[in-house]
Amino acid sequence: MQRRPAPSLRRSPRSTGRLRLVAALAAVPLLALSACAGDDLADDDEPDAADSADETTAPSGEQDRGPVTIASQNFGEAQLVTAMYDLLLTEAGFDTEVQLVAARDAYMATFPDTVDVVPEYVGGIVNFLNAQAGGADAEPFTAGDGEELAEQGAELLEKQGITLLDLSSAADANAFFVTAERAEADGLETLSDLEGESVVLAAAPDCEGRLDCEGGLSEQYGIDVTEVLPLGYASDQTYRAVLDGEADLGETSTTDGTLEAQGLVVLDDDQQVQPAQNLVPAVSTRFLEQHPEVADVLNPLMAALTTDNLTELNSRISVDREKPEDVAADFLAEEGLL
Repeated sequence: MQRRPAPSLRRSPRSTGRLRLVAALAAVPLLALSACAGDDLADDDEPDAADSADETTAPSGEQDRGPVTIASQNFGEAQLVTAMYDLLLTEAGFDTEVQLVAARDAYMATFPDTVDVVPEYVGGIVNFLNAQAGGADAEPFTAGDGEELAEQGAELLEKQGITLLDLSSAADANAFFVTAERAEADGLETLSDLEGESVVLAAAPDCEGRLDCEGGLSEQYGIDVTEVLPLGYASDQTYRAVLDGEADLGETSTTDGTLEAQGLVVLDDDQQVQPAQNLVPAVSTRFLEQHPEVADVLNPLMAALTTDNLTELNSRISVDREKPEDVAADFLAEEGLL
């Protein structure tokens, strides 16, 4: 379990859903005046114009469905998928608030109490809850199949008040890289090739002790991790630390399309320590009961995402330096979801 204090939350501005609502409300006085003028001329037995307006149902994108809080991590891929959730839920009529944090433990402290929806990875969330319930000695879930992992964690999820929607075929597990130069010089192809070696690891702030990060490297692979530099998950600082020799090993994802161009290479997880990490919306069970339409909004996105197109989208952010929200909007439009 991570023993550092949780980072502060960074809140994004309110989405455009409220702007549409304000605009609609601003028009009400004009409609009312028009209705009153009509009443003077109309017969008493004709329906009032305001009454007719009340019977009109607004399009789904203009309904005021109330607030929803989305929390996520602040690395590129998480920002991308969070932007997709934000756009889709805003279009559906929700007033969205986004909270981006450095690591999972920060938002899990308030999920599902004050957080409603989280773009998650199935192995990540079920193993977090497993470790939270059983402590550091809890046997982690290691299934390579996402549906099986979700089933293994079903009781923990129910107890926590969290419901997983449809799993995507798109999956993204942790991966660890070295410089291509070192891999060639030392004949490194797998993580097992580092057994017995002392390494400095550049990784996410919550990496220490986790099976899918420092814990697995130390305990399963027998790698002597002498220090974890909390420089971020697939961050520029992590890449630079390995390239400059400050770190020997860096943490990234299996959908990272930037490594080859930087002269970096992933070492194969030959002992299959990484659990399945299919993308999945995690929703407060209570919030979902109040707003079952959330499933209809987010499940089609899970069906549209694949590992291949997710990798391409990530590349547009990390290599082409496009903004996550712009890439998200393009993808949703191309898929007919927005």
